[in-house]
Amino acid sequence: MIIGIPKEAHTKAMEEHRVGLSPGGVADLVALGAQVVVERGAGEGAGFSDEEYRRAGAQIVYTTEEAYRRADVVVKVQRPRPEELAYLREGTTLMGFLHLAVAPREVVEQLRARKITAIGYEVIQRQDGTLPVLKPMSMIAGRMAAQIAGRLLEKPRHHGRGVLLGSIPGLTPADVVIVGAGTLGFQAARTFVGVGAHVLLMDKNPDRLEHACESLAGRIITMIYKKPALERLVKFADVLVLAVLSPGKRAPILVTEEMVKTMKPGSVILDFSVDQGGAAETTRVTPTEDQVYRVHDVLHFAVPNVPSWVARTSTHALTNALLPYLRKIVEERSVDRALQHHRDLMAGVYLYQGKITKSTLLEEGQDLELDLQAHLGEA
Repeated sequence: MIIGIPKEAHTKAMEEHRVGLSPGGVADLVALGAQVVVERGAGEGAGFSDEEYRRAGAQIVYTTEEAYRRADVVVKVQRPRPEELAYLREGTTLMGFLHLAVAPREVVEQLRARKITAIGYEVIQRQDGTLPVLKPMSMIAGRMAAQIAGRLLEKPRHHGRGVLLGSIPGLTPADVVIVGAGTLGFQAARTFVGVGAHVLLMDKNPDRLEHACESLAGRIITMIYKKPALERLVKFADVLVLAVLSPGKRAPILVTEEMVKTMKPGSVILDFSVDQGGAAETTRVTPTEDQVYRVHDVLHFAVPNVPSWVARTSTHALTNALLPYLRKIVEERSVDRALQHHRDLMAGVYLYQGKITKSTLLEEGQDLELDLQAHLGEA
């Protein structure tokens, strides 16, 4: 079993500093009998040297193509670029934050043509609905939300509203509205409360709101999501955080352009749903903070890989979440047997040997190409 770890590419659309596995994760897999090939410089953005990977037992290869072609399982962070897809050998397993539901159709077609088994971290799901690999990335992004918003509200650099998130005696704090009380939304609420902001958290799920209210000792206001209520709330928000997720699907658009027009000049939208298409009608991908853009005098921040800004922490967290699944693949010497043992890993499969296993990838009128659970149950 050969595990390949290519270097993540920087593009005009997005810089990625994380790497598929830390040296510690590599050492674990090597100890179980795997061969691991790591592209030269793959860990530099996260502060891991080639020598650290060598000491962990990996072989350093010198081209992206070799890291792909030699691998039985390619472990990435982001979806491969179109030119990288050509390096995948037929029958290879590809793992990463693939977001195929919003990928260009030609990406899916290339994976089908090469008979790839594609496993998306964002849809690996336990029976209780939790997303064990996505969760630590959501925690990191949520905890970064307040520091990002605070900078964008400052007047000199981005011409924000010029308000402080917290307050001083005699003045009211900034108003923060968060839509989505999942992992990211809850962590964002926690950090905004921690700096003294006035926080209102919305969600459709009353149990999530109850958990947030109890965990934060009643220091936030909670509200069941309804569109008319959100239309009212955006008018006074200094910061609007969108943290909604439909696993494996495009994010629902909850904030229309008309709603954005009603927001205060210099206010901020942080759309953390951008990697699944965005939850605001005015959202478009912005790769770095310097490329924040304005629509109707509202600052928009829509960076799809915020955890990459703290790449070392994020790589360690990603490795910890992935290792139970990668260990099983290496121990079994088979992706198929690992899928049989880990139903949550099976839930992450978009394509199996080139056959579509998720309805979210289907075009109108298409039928599901493979019922994976039934197929592996018969194997």
